[in-house]
Amino acid sequence: MKQYRRLYSPGARYFFTVVTELRKPLLIENIDRLREAFRMCRERHPFKIEAIVILPDHIHTVWQLPEGDEDFSKRWMVIKRYFSSAFPQAKVSRSKIKKREKGIWQRRFWEHQIRDENDWRQHVDYIHFNPVKHGFVNHPQDWQYSSYQRAVEKGWYQTSTILTDDFENIGHE
Repeated sequence: MKQYRRLYSPGARYFFTVVTELRKPLLIENIDRLREAFRMCRERHPFKIEAIVILPDHIHTVWQLPEGDEDFSKRWMVIKRYFSSAFPQAKVSRSKIKKREKGIWQRRFWEHQIRDENDWRQHVDYIHFNPVKHGFVNHPQDWQYSSYQRAVEKGWYQTSTILTDDFENIGHE
């Protein structure tokens, strides 16, 4: 079995991508449950969500962990389990049953530790542009399952009417 190595750094910022199993479009139709999973997790294991977008089958987010705390894996386990508990047990392999998985999420997630402010900005822009990239909306401000409007309010963007052309090179630099 391949060993996955993750970089755990107390108090660090991370970009994450978390995907549903087989890219099932479960997240938007169960958005209240997902929000509750995040809320409950943050009460028990605090962290700051700096940017987030929820699409039907995946999540992108940037988190800031508290000083002295590095355990983002526990947080994702809590969020995934709480969200999944609302669904009936589907047919899954013995391996998934043994690991108490319901076949709602892909087993792993992708993380990237943010290196500096430029890296942070690129990932935050990627998050906010993602619904446009996937063709759900024409402008980031039109996707309601995103932190884009809060970012505008914080002054991270000059206007809430940024055009798609402004994002054409995100993720390609």
